[in-house]
Amino acid sequence: MIDNLGRYFLGFIGIMAVQVLILNNLNLGGYINPWLYVLFILVLPLEMPNWLLMITGFFTGLIIDIFLNTPGMHASATVFLAFLRPALLRFFGPHDGYESGSLPLPSHLGFGWFFKYTALAVFAHHLFLFTIEAFSLGNFFFTLQKSIFSSLATLITIFIVILFTVKAERKY
Repeated sequence: MIDNLGRYFLGFIGIMAVQVLILNNLNLGGYINPWLYVLFILVLPLEMPNWLLMITGFFTGLIIDIFLNTPGMHASATVFLAFLRPALLRFFGPHDGYESGSLPLPSHLGFGWFFKYTALAVFAHHLFLFTIEAFSLGNFFFTLQKSIFSSLATLITIFIVILFTVKAERKY
């Protein structure tokens, strides 16, 4: 992980720049928001300690909160995602465990694995985020609809980014 610290930092800057400069300015019907920044948390190394993952999630969400003037909403949703990530990795993990040095990417673990992992993680993040935004369960079906549509937009955005940035080589 330390060897690739520069790569992660550049990836973080790139993802945040696309999120803040482009995606935050899209208005897709009022309730479709692609939140690409969750990709950074999802693709961090499997060996990353949980405490560091949650701190990284907090600061990632905090940066988005600063740019969107949403005090703590994205920070809390991203910490929730970072908290949920180890359980998702265990749930979707192979019976004999992950190979040392594997990354949660389609080139390492397969497209099917990555799609299931990403889809569930993104939906959980979005449902948490939009429930906090509404701060009520009164409009639960509207919140659910918003979560589903935004999750689909986010997944499409994530797979476009993955398609153009991740090497096609498979790690064995």
